Amino acid sequence: MEINHLTAAEARVWRAFARGETVDFRESPDEDPADGGDWGAERTLRAGVLRALLLDGPRQDGEVPSLSVAGARITGRLDLQHATTDHPVRLRNCHFDEAPRCYAARLRELNLSESLLPGLVAHAVHVDGILRMTRTRFTGTVRLGGARIAGSLYLESAQVSAPGTEVPVLQLNQASVGADLSAPGLRTQGQIRLNGATVAGSLNLSDARLGNPEDAALDAQTLTVGGDMLLRHAEVHGWLGLRGARITGRLDLSYVLLSNPGGSALQASSTAVGELWLRKAPPMEGTLNLRRAQLDVLFLEPDSLPQEVLIGDLTYTSLVPHEPAERRLPMLERQRDGYVPHAYEQLTAAYRRVGDDHAARLVQLAKQRRHRNTLPWYGRLWGLVQDVTVGYGFRPMRAAGWLLSLLAIGSVAFALHHPQPLKAGEAPPFHPVFYTLDLLLPVISFGQEDAFAPSGGYQALAYVLVLTGWILATTVIAGVTRTVSRQ
Repeated sequence: MEINHLTAAEARVWRAFARGETVDFRESPDEDPADGGDWGAERTLRAGVLRALLLDGPRQDGEVPSLSVAGARITGRLDLQHATTDHPVRLRNCHFDEAPRCYAARLRELNLSESLLPGLVAHAVHVDGILRMTRTRFTGTVRLGGARIAGSLYLESAQVSAPGTEVPVLQLNQASVGADLSAPGLRTQGQIRLNGATVAGSLNLSDARLGNPEDAALDAQTLTVGGDMLLRHAEVHGWLGLRGARITGRLDLSYVLLSNPGGSALQASSTAVGELWLRKAPPMEGTLNLRRAQLDVLFLEPDSLPQEVLIGDLTYTSLVPHEPAERRLPMLERQRDGYVPHAYEQLTAAYRRVGDDHAARLVQLAKQRRHRNTLPWYGRLWGLVQDVTVGYGFRPMRAAGWLLSLLAIGSVAFALHHPQPLKAGEAPPFHPVFYTLDLLLPVISFGQEDAFAPSGGYQALAYVLVLTGWILATTVIAGVTRTVSRQ
């Protein structure tokens, strides 16, 4: 293409390209590219001219060519499919009439910041530097599936919406980002897809507003993040999907609003996360799914929990902040799967690691009580006896209290009415305390029980003491055995 065939605006850009200079068509820095449809020929560029510049533009000795334009209207489709260009592409504050097509292209750098585009088609694009779309507005889908970005991807305060489409509005599935994916303040109406994506650095979605009610707002199955994944102060309407994700650092959901009533709010089953932070946030509206997740640190404030959780086979090393067992147990009681013994064992282990044996015992007691509800009637009855008498072995002093109470009742009763000796003249002197102990303790004998025989109501009392003694002895042995086996 020769410069004689260009408009005045295009010729200006053509000459600036060889010197790497920026051409700024804006009349004021606060212009809105949404008004670009009314911009005249003095700031309109044909997409074909820009393509010719990038593929075979002029060179100037001692200069680094680059396409750097601000405040232009770009007509036609900028088609760079399968193209390779060594020149940075910076089209900022521009209005695009059609979505650029960069499928399988290889670019040095691409900057579309603060521009307005009806979409972007860039599957499998290779960017040797950074891809910057800060405060860019898209009114159609952004297709970056399989993209390879050597540097960072910037989407700060970008807006993506595609009314009427059923496909994800921001597609980054199988994409690879060599540094950070920075998107604080991102706004989307529709699904973000990050399935199988890899981010070598951190993924920042703090202050984002993601909306796709009753469906996936962010679907990031098998996502891999080398640093932290941040959603602080974000709002997510729809479910947040992280099944099978691997996040080396921190998954920070502090101050986040997760809302998907009637479905899952957070699907993080089978994830491996260094630290999961759920703090300073309102209760989730929907289900929390952490089945089979593996966490080093679970930073969970009870007030952030939803009414229903799925935590079967969840494993964690540390649980913070330190809360009384009474504050943690509701999490285990809200499990949709019902009684899950592993969840109680995990919470017990977390308390034991910090030396809170009292809380650990309370969790184990709650486990036995929950287990009792799953047994047939006779099992529930026997469990109730163990609970009332010795608290399943976690409250052994209860047995001593029962024994002392029964000892006092028997001693007083038999002191007021001595039972008759079985063989007159051969019986030892009667002692009401030791006689009652003989009835209560099935193993120890003081020679009183075999020498005297109560009658009437006192015989019934003796039977009650014998039966109660056996029950107490059995429950104490069962409780001690259970405690020793746990040790």
